[in-house]
Amino acid sequence: MDVHTAVAVLGLENEELVRAVLNDWRNAPVSEKIRATLGFLEKITLSPTEVGPQDIALLRAREVSTKAIEEALYVCLLFNLMDRLADSFDFALPSPEGLQKSARDLFERGYKTSSIR
Repeated sequence: MDVHTAVAVLGLENEELVRAVLNDWRNAPVSEKIRATLGFLEKITLSPTEVGPQDIALLRAREVSTKAIEEALYVCLLFNLMDRLADSFDFALPSPEGLQKSARDLFERGYKTSSIR
């Protein structure tokens, strides 16, 4: 398990759901708000030059709030940056105990699940 997964499990208190989303978010048992948001985050990550106002309109059509969109973007952008830096600098991976401590620290400092539930 990586830190991202550990934080999600802490926030959702449902490892099975987190695993289902990681395995196949398109078919995972999540709300349409979450599914739409995950699709948007995938697009931001993999095809950022293709993102436009229509993507936000799609989220709003699914009743995803502005606050939820902002929170999802903050988390996505933060982890995209962290992953790229970790890969570039060949950061060492923490032990399982270190990973859990990092996840707890990150979660307690304010990284919480978004308000898109």
